[in-house]
Amino acid sequence: MKAYQQKQLLERIGRDGATVGHQLPEAIEIQGETIDLRAFVFEIKRRETIPPGERDRVETAKRNLRRARIERVEQIEDGGISYEEGVDLADEIVGIDRALNVLDQLESVDLEAEAQRQDAADKKRWTQFLKKALGHEDDNSRNRR
Repeated sequence: MKAYQQKQLLERIGRDGATVGHQLPEAIEIQGETIDLRAFVFEIKRRETIPPGERDRVETAKRNLRRARIERVEQIEDGGISYEEGVDLADEIVGIDRALNVLDQLESVDLEAEAQRQDAADKKRWTQFLKKALGHEDDNSRNRR
């Protein structure tokens, strides 16, 4: 692969909008194992949120996808492949990016933890409001008088 071709492929995978209009790969090979990426992503996306039992599975998949992406980018950067192989790798990278975008947009469902965070935030806001309303801007104001 020539230097300008390598640069072209690296620019393609680095573009912000590279995933727009790009379909998820049907399957992808990660660490010698073929994964039905499209089916996995659609199965998870269909739920709109990640149930607690699936959270570990999704996080593991995201880690593996990121690792596979790095390996493919390094192959292109090394330049020891043909241009055609580089194009195939770039297509895979963009497909991985697309899958990661979908998986990263999903929210995990941990209602109890979210309720606790909301409760803590509400108490903090209420305490700050009372301090301002009563003229106690900070806790140390009594000690200065």
